Amino acid sequence: MLLELFSYPFFQRAFLAGILLACSAALLGLFLILRKDAMLGHGLTHTAFAGVAIALFFHISPFPVALVVSSLAAFIILKVREKAGLYGDTAVAILSSIGIAIGIILASLGKNFNVNLLSFLFGNILAVSNLELYSSLILSFLVILTLIFFYHELIFVTFDEESARASGLPVAQLDAILALLTAITVVIGMKVVGLLLISALLVLPGASALQICSTFFHTTLLALFLALLSVCGGLILAGFLNLPASGAIILLGGFLFALCFIIRRIPCILNLW
Repeated sequence: MLLELFSYPFFQRAFLAGILLACSAALLGLFLILRKDAMLGHGLTHTAFAGVAIALFFHISPFPVALVVSSLAAFIILKVREKAGLYGDTAVAILSSIGIAIGIILASLGKNFNVNLLSFLFGNILAVSNLELYSSLILSFLVILTLIFFYHELIFVTFDEESARASGLPVAQLDAILALLTAITVVIGMKVVGLLLISALLVLPGASALQICSTFFHTTLLALFLALLSVCGGLILAGFLNLPASGAIILLGGFLFALCFIIRRIPCILNLW
């Protein structure tokens, strides 16, 4: 049965797209969590929703429009934080509210594309086209290579931003890079797990790994493993049980988080006995 699943071209495309999304989301999500910026991904999903609605309303490709809109929103969030003196979650809330409002209005005006819009909200990884696959591959590699290239700088900024500024690191530029990579990852995940669930894939692997590991390197490796297990295992479960792939992926990720949470507290539980 498993070999039969992999004999279908659509499942092969879904599997490959899911693996690369898992790697980029796990690496990026870990930095977002440690920087207390996990809600950035959630906020950018709302602006990506507006981008998809705009594209469908004007009958153009949603992928590039959502990417441009999300990237602009990411930079606006950074500027609002800097100029308005607001906390990060406040800036995210403002932009995400505006994004979802634009999407809802356009969806109501263009009633004929509501079904297409839902596929981006809830994901449809098994319907990933060749063009979407190649675009996702390129963007995923871009995210992963950028994170690897700035790995040490991002660690320094994440754990000691004041010292990073004093040492001359371009902290504002690194913040902008991280925000842009988040926007790209959100757009990549539109078809894989959907806009409603991509923020969960950004958070769950890193949050799970942080329950167990004590060093950043080990946490990174475990987050990557858990993200790959969630995506690959979720896809296989969806194929066997005829479930929505996006829901299966995130539910498995949630189960792995609960498992890591319990493992961390086993010594405390044993002490009670």
